[in-house]
Amino acid sequence: MQNKGLVKFFAILFALVSIYQLSFTFVANKVKNDAKSFAGNNPDKEIKYLDSIGKEKVFSLGFTDFTYNEVKDKQINKGLDLEGGINVILQISVKDVLKGLSNNSKNPIFNKALEDAKTNQKGNQSYLDAFYEAFDNNSKGTVKLASPDIFANRNLQGEIDFNMTDAQVKKVLAKKVDESVESAFGVLRSRIDKFGVTQPNIAKLGQTGRILIELPGAKDVDRIKKLVSSKAELEFWETYKAEELMGFLGSANEALKATVKKDEKVVETKPADSISKLLTDKDKDTTAAKKGNNPLFDKFVSQGGGPVLLIALSKDTATINGYLKRQEIRALLPADKRYAKFVWGKGTVTVDEKTKKETETVDLYALKGNRDGIAPLSGGVIVDARDTFDQMGKPAVSMQMNGAGARTWEELTGRAFSQKSFIAIALDDVVYSAPGVTSGPIAGGRSEISGNFDVTETKDLANVLRAGKLPAAAEIVQSEVVGPSLGQKAIDAGTTSSIVGFLLVCLWMVFYYGRAGWYANIALLVNLLFLFGILASLGAVLTLPGIAGIVLTLGTAVDANIIIYERAKEELRDGKTLPDAVKASYGWKGAMRSIIDANVTHVLTGAILFIFGTGPIQGFATTLLIGIFTSLFTSIFIARIFIDRDIAKNRSLTFTTPLTKNWFTGFHFDFIGIKKWSYLFSSLVVVVSCISFYFNGLDEGVDFVGGRTFQVKFEKPVESSQVSEELSSAFGTGVEAKVFGDADQLKITTKYKIKEDGVDVDKEVNEKLFNALKKYYGAGLTYDKFINTYDGKQVGVLQASKVGAAISADIKTNSFWAVLGAMLVVGLYLVISFRKWQYSLGAIAAVVHDVIFVLGVYSLCYKFMPFHMEMDQHFIAAILTVIGYSMNDTVIVFDRIREYLAGDRKGHFKDVVNASINSTLSRTLNTSLTMILVLLIMFIFGGESIRGFIFAMLIGIIVGTYSSLFIATPVLVDTMNKVAIDDIEKRHGN
Repeated sequence: MQNKGLVKFFAILFALVSIYQLSFTFVANKVKNDAKSFAGNNPDKEIKYLDSIGKEKVFSLGFTDFTYNEVKDKQINKGLDLEGGINVILQISVKDVLKGLSNNSKNPIFNKALEDAKTNQKGNQSYLDAFYEAFDNNSKGTVKLASPDIFANRNLQGEIDFNMTDAQVKKVLAKKVDESVESAFGVLRSRIDKFGVTQPNIAKLGQTGRILIELPGAKDVDRIKKLVSSKAELEFWETYKAEELMGFLGSANEALKATVKKDEKVVETKPADSISKLLTDKDKDTTAAKKGNNPLFDKFVSQGGGPVLLIALSKDTATINGYLKRQEIRALLPADKRYAKFVWGKGTVTVDEKTKKETETVDLYALKGNRDGIAPLSGGVIVDARDTFDQMGKPAVSMQMNGAGARTWEELTGRAFSQKSFIAIALDDVVYSAPGVTSGPIAGGRSEISGNFDVTETKDLANVLRAGKLPAAAEIVQSEVVGPSLGQKAIDAGTTSSIVGFLLVCLWMVFYYGRAGWYANIALLVNLLFLFGILASLGAVLTLPGIAGIVLTLGTAVDANIIIYERAKEELRDGKTLPDAVKASYGWKGAMRSIIDANVTHVLTGAILFIFGTGPIQGFATTLLIGIFTSLFTSIFIARIFIDRDIAKNRSLTFTTPLTKNWFTGFHFDFIGIKKWSYLFSSLVVVVSCISFYFNGLDEGVDFVGGRTFQVKFEKPVESSQVSEELSSAFGTGVEAKVFGDADQLKITTKYKIKEDGVDVDKEVNEKLFNALKKYYGAGLTYDKFINTYDGKQVGVLQASKVGAAISADIKTNSFWAVLGAMLVVGLYLVISFRKWQYSLGAIAAVVHDVIFVLGVYSLCYKFMPFHMEMDQHFIAAILTVIGYSMNDTVIVFDRIREYLAGDRKGHFKDVVNASINSTLSRTLNTSLTMILVLLIMFIFGGESIRGFIFAMLIGIIVGTYSSLFIATPVLVDTMNKVAIDDIEKRHGN
């Protein structure tokens, strides 16, 4: 090998750099373990400890020192599936942005286009493009985007005027939407940085308007979702007094009697003499006595007072809102109150001492609205906010306003003082308090929000007020919650599968290749060092699929060594000396062309997987791609150093052992001769698969259809069908419950309200789940313990995920193009590399066959297999890996066919092709057996969450080996035209 000294130099340098990069991970883990010991597994105490030593030196190299914060930034970060924590993807509402830019335009075509865009938005289509399409369909050229009542308004003065074309306006709107997403990104980063979790990650996802937030170690699910999605629209409103609207409520109740169907199961009473009596006569206020005659008042618990109109149960607020929004009901409002805005306060939970049943009530307020629906004073005037305590010692938030805000605040409080009225302080249309003013106008702009808060809520509220409001609503379109105990279980499973897989691959290489196998194993060890070193230097996030990618790299890393060793054995059998055989096997005409072609196809599929995948799938693609390059370097150069040393010392090296010397040699099987049978078998598989697709379909996971999944651990084994029925009854729609691993663990899937966004919907789903399942647990399990994660958690929700309808459509579209794109890109490469389209067609035919085969197995078996076989992103990653491997395997055979056809081997065309397949059979079977061995280990030890993913690859590797031998090559032979075959046979002596 030329430049051997240079290769050694770079190998040693690369190893030292890798060790240097990995050292930060070891030091960071040691510090974290010390923090856990110090905190006694108290997560809050642990975070405070780590924050306190952030600037202290914890690592010294002699010539330089590093603080904990510096070490932490350089370590390999663990993904949520290994660390535990919360992950959300927020979709900034472009609809809200456009409404704001239009100055809340009342143009009917514009507003119809906004609604149509949300309804008709296609997978992978941005909302902005969907809006343009809907606007064109609705306007049909009659209205321009630059109309004065749409975007040529005061808000966009100087940027859009009414003479501009739609194309010019679209450029401005695209810029404004990007600015809004950037603004939201900054606001969210500020909120998250102050939240107090270690190593938070926040990133924009391309130009989609989506923002990814990862909070490793975070545990309070509802609190975090509220923190990141809250728009933080703080407003100050004057309120009506309860007595001012009692007449309206009475009229509304009477009007509703004619249209609202009575509940036939309750007994009607005589009409109450007055509204006040109906609401306040508590002795007679029973369900049986009161309900049934008053549609509106039936929903109220009691009369309010002051700024509170009435008090209702939180579960009835949606119904009451529907009543009050009706046009015929609003028409009953007095003329001077026609713009009244009805909003609810923050809920209050009470517990019945006898039944221990929790009840949440909320207050109804009427704000003094106006034609534009704009508050007299907004939170934009807040320059500072702090969590504090009020005069009664209760948690509160104090705020300081700027000069303009202070003047308006003084006017508002002055009016409230003179009129003996109230000012409501509302955040995101929820009233937190509505105090009266008893000591005159408040000057200076300092105010305080007090109410039904706990300390955590005031801290979060002060945080979001300081960070500022989001420019538009942020909807959680995808989320995942992973408990720390589940993450540790995943680490243990990944570690076990990695070690066992590594040892078995090493043992096989030594068993089959003898001393040369030891050299391949050394190269494999160096490969792992380089792989982890690069991951650390890139700041990559290690996920469970990423670990699967590393373990898979163990199988593929020895592939190049196998190709080289098998070629060297052939050269030795042909009578060459060891130096000549090694030189020929490492040459371009030996193994190098096959290795390069095979790995290019693998890189192409890995790159497509990285581009179209998200989260853990990108982690899998990252480790796979890095592993390909590091394994190429170590297989070609590191193992060669030891082989050349043996040659220099005149040691015997046969690349075999006495037992395996003649294994996989002397094959003369007629692969082309039985092509009719292979075609028949494969056609039968394709037909059966297609029939199964039609009748059975595929078990599409929430990634593709949207929905919520919960991994729930019970105290003892439960009957999944019974749980499914109970949950379906509780949710009012179908809920699927399947055993997930152990008999006391279920995977629960529901599409309940998946098209509705908002933290309240998520909390409603969580509460329904808890209420339906709490009978399976002891009395000590509360809602918080059931839903939230914490160290040592053994029962309840261990993992939860949500995929909204919009993002699931994008994932499905991306997956389709990823699979199709992988086939086309690799097919194009083969056309360029082999210069004949027949090679590309044969390879693609084999890949299509493999994909249908794997899909068919999943379609036929998902209903009765003891593990989950869902179509999700992990499954698509497996399919793309199968495509890469199948192409890899096929290219090795095709390279040998090309070599034999270009050489002087005698025989008919079919004989030459058969000889090519037989001569590469040792490599094909060796690599396949190694891969199957590794995948089996991962299937057994890798954990329940990736078992379906590994099974797809396992089936794919087996069928990929079959198709490269029995499908790809026969298709190549059958599509070769007669003129080319005659020319080949003429050159080869026939």
